[in-house]
Amino acid sequence: MVNKTTTQDKILDAAEQLFASTGFADTSLRQITSLAQVNLAAVNYHFGSKKELIQSVLQRYLSVLMPRLDQEFSQLLSSQKQNDLTAVLSVFIQPLLELNKVQHHGTRTFLQLLGRGYTDVQGHLRWFFNHHYGRTLDKFVLLVQQACPDLPASEIFWRLHFSLGTVVFTMASNQALQEIAAADFNENVEIEGVIHRLIPYLAAGIASPLTLSSQAH
Repeated sequence: MVNKTTTQDKILDAAEQLFASTGFADTSLRQITSLAQVNLAAVNYHFGSKKELIQSVLQRYLSVLMPRLDQEFSQLLSSQKQNDLTAVLSVFIQPLLELNKVQHHGTRTFLQLLGRGYTDVQGHLRWFFNHHYGRTLDKFVLLVQQACPDLPASEIFWRLHFSLGTVVFTMASNQALQEIAAADFNENVEIEGVIHRLIPYLAAGIASPLTLSSQAH
């Protein structure tokens, strides 16, 4: 049987490619329809609006990623011992890598799209994440709080967002970083290796002791 690509999939594939490379704000629906080779009415019919199209592009990944993370977070929360922060963050590794089964280079693309959601100030995505995956995100924050009991909630908020920024920048420049590693250090680093390098760095940053200046504020 011939696997035919539906109009909806064509739009999603084109939108994903343009959103990841250009950003949500700087990508027009006409650019998407041109790349997908469909008319503008097809976007309105299948998605209704650009905001809903953005959410649908991310949902292809989130529908795979978030249930898996939710299960892993629940298992950690049910354990009788205090979880190490590195172990908590390591939960993300395999579910993120499995996004490569959703799309070619899916892991990198998803993290780039996630970063675009913040840099392009897509406020509707905050509602979308909280509405659909708020409980899962709350479990993650609770695990971080348990692993870092000396940090106030406001400090954890800042550190998690700093960490997200680090992840987004790393993924956005992933190809260049791999080329530099190969040319300067003779290291062949795939996306999995990059993520494994990130985890201990992020854990150390999130769990670092409060400075006097931080405590004063």
